[in-house]
Amino acid sequence: GQRKIEFIPGMVGPILEMTLVPELELRRSTIPIFFDMMLCEHRLTGSFGRFEDEILRRLDSEVEGGRGDEQYMQLFKSILLSCCQSHPELAKPGEDFVKLVSELLERLMDYRAVMNDENKTYSMSCTVNLL
Repeated sequence: GQRKIEFIPGMVGPILEMTLVPELELRRSTIPIFFDMMLCEHRLTGSFGRFEDEILRRLDSEVEGGRGDEQYMQLFKSILLSCCQSHPELAKPGEDFVKLVSELLERLMDYRAVMNDENKTYSMSCTVNLL
């Protein structure tokens, strides 16, 4: 109810960890919680900046730690886009957010993949893209 805002940003990290568990049904059930957080913060403050900052910060360390995969990226994108498109006030900012996170996830996963690669040129290219 009215106290949901108290869980942002504190619960973003634990929920992100749960959504990154490679279990399809768990992911489908928990990713929509992010939309609920976005909507809650947006309705109270006019934006979802605290949520966005926290999820971006946490994604970096989670993906670096080996979590996250292509399936996660696709589910995150499709579920959140669908949720945002059903709420006119979040359609555009939500779409921008999903695009930002999808691009970050892709770059972080590329970077993670090349960390053990011997091809230094490709590794540097991924580092530049990430920056």
